[in-house]
This record gives sequence, structure tokens and C-alpha cells, in this order.
Amino acid sequence: MNCRFTLLANMKVYKEMIRYESAPLSARHHDRETTEPISFFLSNLEEAISWKPTRQDMFNVAVTPLAKRHPPLESPRPRTLICHDMKGGYQEDRFVQGSDTSDPYVFYHWQHIDIFVYFSHQMFTLPPVCWTNAAHKNGVCVLGTFITEWENGAKACELFLAGEESAYRAVADQMVRLAEYFQFDGWLVNIENLLSPLAVSRAPLFLRYLTDQLHQRVPGGLILWYDSVIHSGELKWQNELNDNNRQFFDACDGIFTNYNWREGNLQAMADEPRRTDVYIGVDVFARSEVVGGKFDTFKSLQMIRTYGLSAALFAPGWVMECLEKDEFLQNQHKFWSLLENYLFIHSLCSLPICSTLCIGCGKKRFSFGKDEEVGPWFNLSAQEVQPIFTEVTSQDQQSGWVRSRICQKDAWQGGNSLLIEGKLPADTNGVTLRLLSLHVASPQNLLLLLVYKLEEPSKVSVALELGTQDVTSCQVESITGVEARKLQTLSEPPSQFSDIQKDNRHGWVQRYYEVELNDCFLTSLSIHLSHLTDSRQDEFFTCRIGEIRILDVSEPPSLPAQPSDLSLSNLRWRRNPETDQLLVSLTLRWAHPKGSARHFRIYCRGVTCLLSSTSDAHLLGLAHACVYRVVDLAVPNACPPISGRLEFAVQPVSKDGLETLPLEWGHLALEYAEQTHTEV
Repeated sequence: MNCRFTLLANMKVYKEMIRYESAPLSARHHDRETTEPISFFLSNLEEAISWKPTRQDMFNVAVTPLAKRHPPLESPRPRTLICHDMKGGYQEDRFVQGSDTSDPYVFYHWQHIDIFVYFSHQMFTLPPVCWTNAAHKNGVCVLGTFITEWENGAKACELFLAGEESAYRAVADQMVRLAEYFQFDGWLVNIENLLSPLAVSRAPLFLRYLTDQLHQRVPGGLILWYDSVIHSGELKWQNELNDNNRQFFDACDGIFTNYNWREGNLQAMADEPRRTDVYIGVDVFARSEVVGGKFDTFKSLQMIRTYGLSAALFAPGWVMECLEKDEFLQNQHKFWSLLENYLFIHSLCSLPICSTLCIGCGKKRFSFGKDEEVGPWFNLSAQEVQPIFTEVTSQDQQSGWVRSRICQKDAWQGGNSLLIEGKLPADTNGVTLRLLSLHVASPQNLLLLLVYKLEEPSKVSVALELGTQDVTSCQVESITGVEARKLQTLSEPPSQFSDIQKDNRHGWVQRYYEVELNDCFLTSLSIHLSHLTDSRQDEFFTCRIGEIRILDVSEPPSLPAQPSDLSLSNLRWRRNPETDQLLVSLTLRWAHPKGSARHFRIYCRGVTCLLSSTSDAHLLGLAHACVYRVVDLAVPNACPPISGRLEFAVQPVSKDGLETLPLEWGHLALEYAEQTHTEV
């Protein structure tokens, strides 16, 4: 996407001499070949204890706070945990700013999930920041993994568990610091090696101290224990909670059981007072003797829910690893559709809600319905709040049907839209699909936006429907008294959105709705499709949803602040050996009020010789924190005696989706020249 820069007299300017040798960047934080920022793990106790935050760690700090949901995690309802284990971890998801992989694994059925665990066989597995951002945006807490295994694991446990109390406290304190600094929510503790009598006696004390410290420092934090060693120190998986492992369970927030259980194991826990803190392990790969797995995983959940227990689905990435990669979205949809009857839907609890429904990847990147970048991309930090997916069919082919799923062929923003297709029978008034479940005390004045696209020709109309409920009658698990409000569109967009109105571009339509409410709870946002005319006949339809917003406009929305204190560091110059093209990599940093921006758009304009040029700038990428690494940017040669010049701009986009004009962006310039033989 191109835009115009405004030349600013007070723009900060860095002057640099091109040097083709530069100090290497931290290998922990940067890809060795490209210098792209990466997520990382800590391999042993020494690395963990010696860790201290540096400027390079900023790339891996999650910027999305954990969204509130209803009911909260501590409610008595059985929970669902997913444990992501794929090819040893830290695959394409390790690239903080994303990658151009064409077949990434993405997860987006967050509305059914309570806890996400990132698993690898590294001792301290820190969740890649993109997973934390995506999960938090959808209200799901994220845990790293602390694992010890085999002989080396046993030696490590002796070091910190069998020594002085200060040893295990030092490890626990550092685990809390890691979670607090990188903004994830806790740990799965998995000790899969023998423990000495002294070490195993200290393990519950370590767990209790770790849990207490985490609860003090990380709101909503969790520590879970994996069913492995027992009270004697033997490595002996129990496949249930019992007296052999209860001392560990009692010292933390829950237990994740091994996978080889039978119904008798579940029956034995049916009367456990904390049974929703027992997460029954389900291996989706169906290895060894297990119930269900693969597309039969629903059999496991059906049995687990019978006894009121929580579930832990291990390695749901099976649909990517073992099935055809080009059918991933279809298989992902099939897998989670089979589980729907045994999963719970969570409600969002705060405004604003703005979502393009992007899952964080695409075959292209779209902006206002137009191709912005051609080619595959993947960045889970760009994933937005996800909808409820629906599929209603009937055995009678003459009856109506409707289904919704992800579509990457066309989008309003990002990499995909929500495709809704179906058949409206002649004798029906219409069909309503719930997009979002809500539990929000409504402000007095709401503004809603729907962006959609109907395939032509179509005799179907599209509208938003808002579910509301009296405050006095609102209940957690009840929809009694819910009123469906069919909304009337505004003839013109509100003034604060008129500058970005791009109506009917590439077939996309924007519709705004104003709503005034008193003493109401919002319970749902739905899409309603109905016959356009009275001359009824069966109508097939295909509708794409590109964006939805629910905004509190009781007070006028404010534009995001201008980024300040822009700086530039860690330059690396090189030339392409085949083309002699000059390339530069560098890190941009800036300051901005925490949590006020949805993301930042990073632009660059290259100017050589003519400093007053008004050439178009182009989009480099999106940043989700106040730091961005520019990697191998092709730039023009300097033409002596005048320096080459690059101008960078940082555009904040507000949580309400409002974009600022160039004068309100952050700006910085880099002037550069080739080093001559006489210069040192």
C-alpha cells in the first residue's frame, strides 16, 4: 500500500556511514542469518537463573492483556485446555514479526478454550509472543512449560530440590519473573524423571511457593502439575488423581493427567471436590492405548464430561502434521465441529470489540478489500477476535442449511473473511447466525459496524442483530428474556469515520448502526439473512463478513497519541552478491501509551539526492509492540556528494479502528553515505 509522507522540519535525522562489518546481534534474540527477531527458550537451570531482561527482550513481551470473559476461569464449569506440541516447538511461530510460510499451523477456535499450553522438550519453554497475543485477545490464558527428563533432568532436580530451601525458591522466583516480564500467565510443571526421597519431599514445597508467588505477581496466574512422578519419587504415570500424586495437586492450581486412562479412572474422580481442576489428558495422535483421538477425539470428551471433569487436548496440531496441508482449514473445521457438543462457549466481557476476523495468516494481505501484498504470510499476533463457527444442515435436501467457515480467497482486511453460505427456503423469514457471545453491561450509546460482501446476483439482505437482556433478569447460563434487536442502518457514516469510509469498494459494503440502551446486558451479536423481496423462492447465498465493531460512543472516540522518542539502532549493511543491491537492516523503537493502539503500521520512503522528493512511501509491515526490526530493506545507493536518505513513519491504529493522518505519525530519517578510503 502506498501513502504520501509530509516533510517535517523537526524530524529526527540519524547520519550514518555505511560499514559492511557490524557487531553481531544476540543469537538468542535474532535469527543468525537474517537478524529477524525470534522467540526463544532457556535450556537449563544456569540459563534461567542468570536471565535478566535486556532491550532485545522487548520483542518477546506480549502487548495484549488477557481479555475478560464470562464465566471466569475460576467458575465451577468444566474447562478445556489445549497443549500445543508440534515438531519440537519454535517452528515458524518463532519469528516475532511473522514469516512468509505458505502452510502454517494456526489455531482459532478460542471461544471453546480456557487454557493454552506451549510445550517443547526444552527445560524452560517460553511461549512465543505471537501465541500469547492471539490467545489473550480472545480471553485465553497462556502457560509455558517447565520440564525435566531422563538422567540430566534428575541431576537438575537434585540441584534445586534436594539442596537448601533458597535453591528451589530461586528457581521459582525466576519462573515468576519470566512470566511477569514476558506477560504470559504461568507454567505447566512436568518432572518426568526419578526423584530422590529428599527431592520429592521438597517438590510440593516448591510448587506451593511457585503458585503463591505467581498469584501475587501475575493476576489470574496458574500453575499446573503433570501426572508423572509420585510421592515415592518413582516415575509412574497414574492416569488419574489419587493418593500417589495428590500432594502435588494440593500444592498448585490443578493436574494434567497422563493419557492412558479408562472410564474406571474417571469414575474414581467423580466425587472430587476440585474435579474441574483435574485436566484429563487426551492425546489427539491416539498413541498407545487411549480412548478416542484423531477424528474420534469426541469419544474422549464425551466420557470426560460425563463425570464433570476438565479436558486437556494434547497436540491438536495433528490435523496439520498428519493430514494434507492444503486441506488444513477444512480438516481443522471438521475436527472442532465434531467436538462442539462437549465444549462450552465463552462470552466476551468488554468493549470495544473490533475484529476483521483474521486468523493471522493468508495467501495475500488485504487492505480495504484490495490486495496490499501478494504472497503468503503468517503472524499470529495479527490474529483478531474470532467468531463462533456454525453449521446447520438437514437430512431433507429441500430444507434450508447454513454454515460458516474461514475463507482466504477474499478479505476486507488481513488475510481472510468469514464465509457464510447456505440456502434460504421460500417458506422461511430468514436465518440468524450468532457471531459473538457477549456478557457486557451496555453503555447508553453504541455504534456498530458491519462490513460484508454478497456474491452477485443475490436476492438476500444482510443485517446485524443485537441480543440484549434486562440487568435484573440476566443470568450466567440462561438466555431467558433475551431480546433480539434488528438494527436499522444509518444513511451516512458517523462523522468520526467519514474520512475512512470506502463504501462499496471491490464489492464490500459498510453499514453503521446507532443504538441507545438503558439498563441492558449485551448477550450476542448475530448476522441475519432474509429474503430481499416478497416474491419468495428458495435462495442460495454466499456472504463474506469482513469486519465487525461494537463501540461505546457515549463519549467521543479519541485518536491514538502520536508515537514519540523514535530511535534507530543495530544497523547492518550488506550488498546482494549477485545484483550488488544495497541492503540495510535496523531496529526502530518508539514510545506510545501502553495498550492504546491496536497495532502500528510501519512505512518507509527512500530518497536519494533530491531531499525534497515527495515519492510515495510503502508499507514495511505491522508492529504490535513499540519496536520493529527492518530486515534487508533494498535501498538506493547514495550519490556523492549528497547522502542517501530513508524516511520511516510509524502510524498508530486505535482500538476503535481509527487511523491517524501522517502529521500525527511518528517520523524518523536516516541519511547515509559510502565510506571513502580517507575516512576511518
